[in-house]
Amino acid sequence: MFRLENVTYEYQAGVKALADVSLHIPRGCWAAVIGANGSGKSTMARHLNGLLAATSGRVLVDGRDVNEYANVQQLRRKVGIVFQNPDNQIVGNSVEEDVAFGPENLGVPRDEMRRRITEVLGMVGLVGREKADPNNLSGGQKQRLAIAGALAMQPEALILDEATAMLDPVGAAEVLEVLRRLHAGGMTIVMITHSMAEVAEAELAVVMANGRLQMAAPPAEIFRREQELRGWHIELPPVTQLGNMLGMKGCLSLDELLTRLDVGR
Repeated sequence: MFRLENVTYEYQAGVKALADVSLHIPRGCWAAVIGANGSGKSTMARHLNGLLAATSGRVLVDGRDVNEYANVQQLRRKVGIVFQNPDNQIVGNSVEEDVAFGPENLGVPRDEMRRRITEVLGMVGLVGREKADPNNLSGGQKQRLAIAGALAMQPEALILDEATAMLDPVGAAEVLEVLRRLHAGGMTIVMITHSMAEVAEAELAVVMANGRLQMAAPPAEIFRREQELRGWHIELPPVTQLGNMLGMKGCLSLDELLTRLDVGR
């Protein structure tokens, strides 16, 4: 789905935010991108739907260079993005107006637009809130609304740039449940996160540091390399740290740790 080939991105002052990054994220994959602040993870993700353009190298989406798409809007319909603060993405006076905003701007016929609104609100668990004022929603509901707005454009992939960072545990859990359902349906998900618990949900963990790709592998493999992660200011989940201390390296959950301990007896 996504391929970066030797991508470098420089700010006008000549500072490199990305340096020679090459990465492949297959279609249907759930990828979690991690790294300390300033590591380049958000900068890298924003190349995937044309929000930023590489200084050098190539970014391919579905095998096509991003520069070959007819326009940036065509690319952004294929690749939706949800940011950290849902308030910055809400534009409608009601839930249904907000979801309709993108399709309406594309000239989607009204009957089709109504069908999309019903479909995506069902996907994110907001059926029955169509007339609600978005400002009265909880943080988790607002973020699910932002996801619904992206889904109404019928993307093939969804990028979430620290979309759970401002949410309480309940709101974050609500968003993760939506993502699990979308992924089960075949959607490609790229999730930038500081939460190692969220990384455990992914199939591919991508580690960024100092603008460079350091590792890309399944989370269990990444979590085995504790000393290297600490060097990049990345802390493992407590259950993984405990598992590593007990010689059960790479555990992603308490259930997995307990199972492996039982097997070892």
